[in-house]
Amino acid sequence: MVPGVQKSEAVSNVRVGPSGWSYPDWAGRFYPVSKPRGFDELEYLARYFDCVEVNSSFYRPPSPRSSASWLRRTPPSFEFTFKLFQRFTHERQRPWTREEVDEYKRGLEPVREAGRLGAVLVQFPWSFRAEADAYRHLEAVKRDFGDLPLVVEVRHVSWMGEEALAAVRDGGFGLADIDQPASRSAIPPMSLVTGPVGYVRLHGRNREAWFAKDADRDARYNYLYREDELEEWIARIHDIARASERTYVFTNNHYRGQAPANALQILSALRGRRVAVPAPMLEAFPFLESIAAEEDRSPGEPTLFDHPSA
Repeated sequence: MVPGVQKSEAVSNVRVGPSGWSYPDWAGRFYPVSKPRGFDELEYLARYFDCVEVNSSFYRPPSPRSSASWLRRTPPSFEFTFKLFQRFTHERQRPWTREEVDEYKRGLEPVREAGRLGAVLVQFPWSFRAEADAYRHLEAVKRDFGDLPLVVEVRHVSWMGEEALAAVRDGGFGLADIDQPASRSAIPPMSLVTGPVGYVRLHGRNREAWFAKDADRDARYNYLYREDELEEWIARIHDIARASERTYVFTNNHYRGQAPANALQILSALRGRRVAVPAPMLEAFPFLESIAAEEDRSPGEPTLFDHPSA
């Protein structure tokens, strides 16, 4: 366990949240262990964070009904980013259709119309290397989704070359600065900004499970960042925020509530103050006491966050 992260100079154009919100193993660690009747996980999460990254849109296009429901269940200042459907990033053997593009966009439209769409994350796998076919694929994504605020995530070090970075920048994509287990072919931690949107994703550093063929999703993302590791990222986030119009920071080390724990540490450091911490988190992660707001909040009491847009 680690103590609270040191406070830093407050920044106003950065939002922080976890990647996703529907995880059974968060019960008793972020959510109450026994959820009362009518308990809403998203509404609860929005008491403590001002944005969330939607994971489910990677596996299937979101429906307009779901997106509209998410808006009703969160404050007007709360924002969403969406992962692009994997059909457009991982199934690259055949061209997609106009119908597929339109279906995905319809799902985002309620959030977009409400002015609460932060970005669309175009997440590519490790196998997506910086070469001619990949550049053409980026052009196709830009052609059909260029009216959305796009951020591309690539993981292979080949994307650090000048030609590759130019393809990202000239295509109008923001670049996700990521933290992942280190290897010779992995993109290292950076603070590069290629567009108006800064974007940070922290995947954890569980190297053994990350590269194990038989490891499941929970094992790969089972990692709790240490204080010194977070402080390195706080410095990078400041650099990214200075170079972008707005920045989103998401923790993806979701296993057993480690993502919201680290996200609260980052939020406290960036805001330069203590923050509200759910009671279950204080029991599961006692080190969060050092950043927890002193006032005693009941589980059902709303939390007002101090983002300038609130």
